[in-house]
Amino acid sequence: MADTVRDLLAGHAPDRPAIGAPDRPWLTFGALEAVAAQLCATVNGLGVGRGDRVALVLPNGPEMAAAFVGLACCVDVAPLNPAYTHDEVAFYLNDLRARLLVVAATDDGPAVAAARGLGIPVARLERRADGPAGAVTLMAGEGASPAALGTPARPGASGPDDGALVLHTSGTTARPKIVPLLNRNVAASARHIGATLALTPDDRCLNIMPLFHIHGLIAAVIASLAHGASVWCAPGFDALRFQGWLKAARPTWYTAVPTMHQAILARAERTPDAAAAAGLRFIRSSSASLPAQVMTALEGAFQAPVIESYGMTEACHQMTSNRLPPAPRRAGCVGVAAGPGVRLADEGAPRLLDGPAEIGEVVISGPNVTPGYENNPDANASAFFRAEGRRWFRTGDQGWMDADGMLTLTGRLKEIINRGGEKISPLEVDGVLMDHPAVRQVITFAVPHRSLGEDVGAAVVLREGHGTTDRDLRAFAAERLAPFKVPRTVLILDEIPKGPTGKPRRVGLAQALGVAGR
Repeated sequence: MADTVRDLLAGHAPDRPAIGAPDRPWLTFGALEAVAAQLCATVNGLGVGRGDRVALVLPNGPEMAAAFVGLACCVDVAPLNPAYTHDEVAFYLNDLRARLLVVAATDDGPAVAAARGLGIPVARLERRADGPAGAVTLMAGEGASPAALGTPARPGASGPDDGALVLHTSGTTARPKIVPLLNRNVAASARHIGATLALTPDDRCLNIMPLFHIHGLIAAVIASLAHGASVWCAPGFDALRFQGWLKAARPTWYTAVPTMHQAILARAERTPDAAAAAGLRFIRSSSASLPAQVMTALEGAFQAPVIESYGMTEACHQMTSNRLPPAPRRAGCVGVAAGPGVRLADEGAPRLLDGPAEIGEVVISGPNVTPGYENNPDANASAFFRAEGRRWFRTGDQGWMDADGMLTLTGRLKEIINRGGEKISPLEVDGVLMDHPAVRQVITFAVPHRSLGEDVGAAVVLREGHGTTDRDLRAFAAERLAPFKVPRTVLILDEIPKGPTGKPRRVGLAQALGVAGR
């Protein structure tokens, strides 16, 4: 069984395409293995080895994909958002105790300045202008030398219990926590995703997800390569270029977050013949709840099933998933356990629940789950517990399961709106407002209230060419929801604020939008 990233790359036909990109020849599996070997030899030669942290600050694309995969074979890779400011990069580099920063050959931006200020050596990734996608060479840069870094304590290829990937939690309400993921976690997650999606060497993923985030790194890149399939790396997300990328890449699937799907759908509805001709085997959605209306419209536009999955960083991405046809899939549901064990637990105590349709906190246990937050015993004590002879991780999500094990999420526990003691799922309100013909996107959130504690607010983006008012939307909701669930505040916006991975953030949204409490 493959238990390391290096194992995942081995055994595939060396001349098969592995990594592609716009207007570039394909990098084959044989060439990718050679790239990985060169990257590891270079960092080992610079004094960096297993257990050492290497930060990557690279733009989206094939070079980022190849660098991540290659370096994960021998060091702990920490991909960082290239849009971070100097202070943000400095925080993450320091918090990670990074031994080396890898940037593009000509990069002299905030990341390089932050590394310089912290005394962290820099290595530069060079690409051949006329070479295949992802054909890169790592060169020593500022301060990167054996003299500066010494001899690596643990050179060579990583084993199953060595680190492969390290990420931070989003940190929307507290200091971000460090999530280390071992080679065996990554390998297990790749197997789970491949089994769920029935991936074969004939599959090709079009990646539009940012490659500093678990979704794109694991679901699009690692899972594809682990099964001998190929991944075509776009330079980022651009709804206007998406259909052109479909023609160029000829993928069998793509994966994205709901806001991306909604933007893609808006374009596809204008050119229905082109969307239907894309020939996709399936479409995957994850990282946030996909509105049922969007799922139905996507399936109609692309003539392909939409498979909604549920994942998070601590699980090395996938936890549950809807299944491919002919198995049943359900709009508004995130499917069945798809790798780890998935149960519901009492929110107030570490006790597993057994009854069907009981509402509780989603908990998981399996080989893909992180060993724990780094240097954070308090967080680990609250996040992990033992029951029925297994170690369980508390996801912080609330939901319920039907008798067939299909999981429906009702929201993040910290996002559930508590209106004077009445608990309101923002996802339920989202679903009702999405049924309004003028609504394209909606996000429901808590608004501070002096006497009730919290009240219900909603931010809405309208469909092009449609008009309505906040009063009309409230009246529409009032016909379909109990009075205490109806939003008292409805904002009609041009765009809903999103995080760096394209996901809207409910927590703190009232403050960000300047919505005052009553």
